[in-house]
Order: sequence, then structure tokens, then C-alpha cells
Amino acid sequence: MSEDDLTAEAAYESARARQWRERLRGPVSRRTLFRLSAAGAAGAGLGAAGGLARPADAAGPIVKPLPPELFVAHGTNAETRWEAMRDQGYLTPADRFFVRNHIATPLIDARTWRLRLWGTGLHGSPTEERPVEFTYEDLLGMRAETITAFIECTGNGRGFFTSQQGQQVSGTPWKLGAIGVARWRGVRLASVLERAGLTRHAVDVLPRGLDAEYVDGGVNMGRVRRPLPVAKALKDVLLAYEMNGAPLPPDHGHPVRLVVPSWVGIASIKWLGDIQVSDQPLFSPWNTRYYRLFGDAYPPEGSAPLTRMNVKSAFELPWDATFPGGRVHVLHGRSWSGNGRIRQVSVSTDGGATWHRAKLHGPGHARAWVRWQYPWRTPSAPGSHVLMARATDETGATQPATVPHNTLGYLFGAVVRHPVTIS
Repeated sequence: MSEDDLTAEAAYESARARQWRERLRGPVSRRTLFRLSAAGAAGAGLGAAGGLARPADAAGPIVKPLPPELFVAHGTNAETRWEAMRDQGYLTPADRFFVRNHIATPLIDARTWRLRLWGTGLHGSPTEERPVEFTYEDLLGMRAETITAFIECTGNGRGFFTSQQGQQVSGTPWKLGAIGVARWRGVRLASVLERAGLTRHAVDVLPRGLDAEYVDGGVNMGRVRRPLPVAKALKDVLLAYEMNGAPLPPDHGHPVRLVVPSWVGIASIKWLGDIQVSDQPLFSPWNTRYYRLFGDAYPPEGSAPLTRMNVKSAFELPWDATFPGGRVHVLHGRSWSGNGRIRQVSVSTDGGATWHRAKLHGPGHARAWVRWQYPWRTPSAPGSHVLMARATDETGATQPATVPHNTLGYLFGAVVRHPVTIS
């Protein structure tokens, strides 16, 4: 199986299930997956690398300011307001980049931080207690690479399952502001794995963050961690230490985070502490209990673990924006896809009755977004209207009118109905 095949959900799950069946000599049920991920949680609190400097009584789960004109606060998370991106250029400034935290942002001293690699997929099978270690200075001394890529929460758009489709889902009710594009600089994960002694038998890597252990419904899930197939790890994953030309801010992963281009945001582990490298498939709650599609349209164990993000579009406008009537107003927006470049964006100003081609402009990176604009002559009469934007990527994938329901509200990729008022 090629490395590209292993970046597709179905192929990824098939390969992992086959490997695991060969070991267990039996089928892989959802109960088995949950048991395996729970067993992995037992040791998930061990080996915290690097000096955690955040006081236990620190106020608030997010360090940076969250002015209401820039963010919508969602508990431990913060959603970027799309109107705050107007006139901001191609990249999302760090002070406007969304925040997705399970608990609270840890403050970590880069001078004492260590990245620890261990497991049966490395020569000599170093253990968690005696790993291969890299310091921050070690990474700075290695060949650097820069990529421009989006990071997007898998639940981005979740609120529209309820507001547009009338379906109940659980989780943070994001609109479309759980995405940001940055220029990331760091070291290829492939280079670090090679130096650590990657073997040809390695199957999965399991990066783990240094934030506090996550408890859900009274069950300790351990530190946030999400397996990646070695094929993806070697392809384009970055150990990033800079964001938009500056050291990573605390809320975005200081001192080092993963950037896994085009994939679900949970794969881009922040505050990276250690990486298990295994010659057998690895599991965690974040690829068994979460980040699969569950519901009536899916098998009991859920879909395959989610990988690539889907196609979306957003207007750089406030929700319920107001326009004066009888004037030309240039609508601005951005579209993106985990499949690659956006080839076309169409805009409707009458709730989907008619569609018109928007003009794409500026950069259109394959792993980021493209900006677009469309001139709209607003109606003379006051009233309510619905704006819609629909993108098509280079694979031909186009945003649909609706998407199938899933109980955790992942991957809402339907065209969003953006209400506006003519005054």
C-alpha cells in the first residue's frame, strides 16, 4: 500500500485493522478498541518532559487576551470572528488564531523541555523510562523547513448541524471560526525519526502532549495523544517551533507542536512531549472514542478514524451583518480543503436561487486557503437576505447542500447560510 493510500480514512482503517487482526486472530470491535485505548491511558500521565511552569491556580484556560471583537469564547476554547480577518492579509495573526484546548494552556520552559522518542519501532527499542531525547537547541540546530498550512478543528461548523439541519450534536458549537492559516517553521518529523533510529518495521507513531490529563465523564483519558501512520509521519509532518516568524505562543504549542497538513486538527498535537514509535498499531481515545463518525448512518464502532478535512467557505462578515440598500458592496471570503487547492468559488446572494462565480486572488496554497471576492449590488428595499458561498477543490469535491448527521458533529462541510440585513 502506498503512502498516499494511508492518508485516506478507509485505507488507513483497513490497514490498521488488518495488522491488528493478524495479532489478535479475530475481528476488531468498538468495545475492543475502547479497551485498548483505555489501557493506553493507564501510563499516559508518565514521563512529562519539560518544566511545566503554569501555576496550579492560574486564572483561565487560555493565556492570550480574548477581546470580544476578535473571539467568541467557548469555555476552554476561543473561536475567531470572521470579520476580524478582514484586511488581515493571507495569514492568521497569532492574536486572532483560534484556540482549541482540552484543559488549560501549560506554560513550558524551552530550556528544560525535552522531546522523548521510544518504542519497538526504533532500533534498540528504547523505553519510556530510557528514551532517545532531543533538546530545543537540538531541533534549532537541525535543517529547518517552512510550510504554510491551515489547522482546523474537526468540529468546525458543528453548530450548523443544529441551526441549519435541526439535528442535535455534542461538543463546542463552533460556527466557522475554528480554523487558522499560519507559516510554520521547524524540523521534519521524518528527520527526527531517522536520527532516533526508525526501523523498517515501524507502523504507527503516537505523539503526546504535555497538557494536563483529560477527564471525560469521570474517566481519565490521559494526556492528549493521537496515532499517525508512519507513512503520513514521513511524508509532510512538521515539528514546528515558529509561527508566522516568531516562536510559538503558549496557546499554540510552545515550545514545539506537530503540524499535520490537511488532516484533522487533533493530529497536530500541541506542547509535544514524547512520541511512541511502534511496530504494531497504536490506539488512544482520540482515534477510537473520538474523531470517528458515530450515528445511525455508521457501524457501531463508528467510521474509520478521521484524517483529511473537507471543503468549506466563509464570508469575512459578522453574523447578521447589516448593509445599506442600493449600493455595490464587495463581499470577501476564504475557502479551503484538505484535498488540495480550491479551483472555484460561487456565491449566492439570494439564498441559493442563483449562483455567480467569485474572483479568486492572492496565494492559493494546497494546504491552506484561497481568498476571493464578489461585488454585490444590494437590493433597494430593506429586509433579510441569505448569503451563501460554495467551493470546489482540485479533486472535484464540492460543498453539498446538506451533510449526513453524526452524533459528535464532525466535518460539517455543507454550504453555510449566512444571514444579513438590508437597512
